[in-house]
Amino acid sequence: MLYRCCGIIPPMTSRHRSGLALAAPVLLLCAVACRREPAKPAANTPIVPAPAAVVPTPPPAVRVYVTNEASGDLTIINGETQEVIATAPLGKRPRGIQASPDGKSLYVALSGSPSAGPGVDVKTLPPADREADGIGEVDAETYKLKRIIHAGADPEQLAISADGTRLYVANEDAETLSVVDIASGKIIAAVKVGEEPEGVTIRPDGKVVYVTSEGDGAVFAIDTVTNKLLKRIPVGPRPRSIGFLPDGSRGFVSLENQGAIAVFDAKQQKFLRLITLDGQGSTPKPRPMGVTVAFDGSTVYVTAGSFGHLFLIDPAKSAQITSFEVGQRPWGIALMPGGKHAYTANGPSNDVSYIDLTARAVVKKIPAGNKPWGVAIVGRRGAVAAR
Repeated sequence: MLYRCCGIIPPMTSRHRSGLALAAPVLLLCAVACRREPAKPAANTPIVPAPAAVVPTPPPAVRVYVTNEASGDLTIINGETQEVIATAPLGKRPRGIQASPDGKSLYVALSGSPSAGPGVDVKTLPPADREADGIGEVDAETYKLKRIIHAGADPEQLAISADGTRLYVANEDAETLSVVDIASGKIIAAVKVGEEPEGVTIRPDGKVVYVTSEGDGAVFAIDTVTNKLLKRIPVGPRPRSIGFLPDGSRGFVSLENQGAIAVFDAKQQKFLRLITLDGQGSTPKPRPMGVTVAFDGSTVYVTAGSFGHLFLIDPAKSAQITSFEVGQRPWGIALMPGGKHAYTANGPSNDVSYIDLTARAVVKKIPAGNKPWGVAIVGRRGAVAAR
């Protein structure tokens, strides 16, 4: 007969039976061990439950990204709770910001030029740090700076093509628009425009990109296929930003020094009319800055800088609807998905206003970094596009 001892000793064959006598003590010990009952826990020993699995907190459905020009960083806001969830370093003077169409990356204009207001003698300023110039590519999930794309001197604002392959960058000191291949980070074209280029916006059909020239009082239209200048459109003194109707038929340009909005025909590339802004604000007249357009094209929203108001324009009537106070020198503006709420970056007060556009009132002011400038919004479906 063959025996197994708790599965420890394998069965013996005829070759091993001669050693049975020698193995007998081992077998006896195994038999005794197999008859023993397993040890029972003491009656008073507490049973410790296994630790619960850690469930990661899902990311917010909407995140709001705000560049802070003076502190050189990025404020990230939860678009559901309106609370700051992180601050991330960027570089010198981050201003214009755009999200890639898929919402995975942010592109921020960084500048080594010293900050200076209109009319300042450049000879009195410290030298520019050209090594700090570039477009910072930031991971929208981790907030880490992935690389810096050197696209020209003193970039201020930028736009991204709908397919996410091209950057269009206004270089204020160089008086050029740089066209950059995002994958390689290389400049593929540099188009000469007017003095102090700032705002950059692509027409909704993607065929033409427009650049405002503060010093030239004009908007420059550039073909996105050939990268050639199509037309210089005179609009008025110190144009800042541009917004388009969804069909791309008309553009709306903020004129800081004229307190007005210039309307131009974006198909024929010609000036149409002025919409003068008025009201009672913190300065004698409005100083329009940022422009964005409702997703359905029903309203044009304009921040008024040191005037402190947000203006609402009826594009069908080319007339002002109303304005209301939103903060100290509101500049950048972005709409939430659905278009019922907006954010403005308020430079001197270091905060961001969360605005109910239906009630036409500020719901909350959210603290940001030093001199917040630009705003971009990313939802679960990607970037919330501004026009």
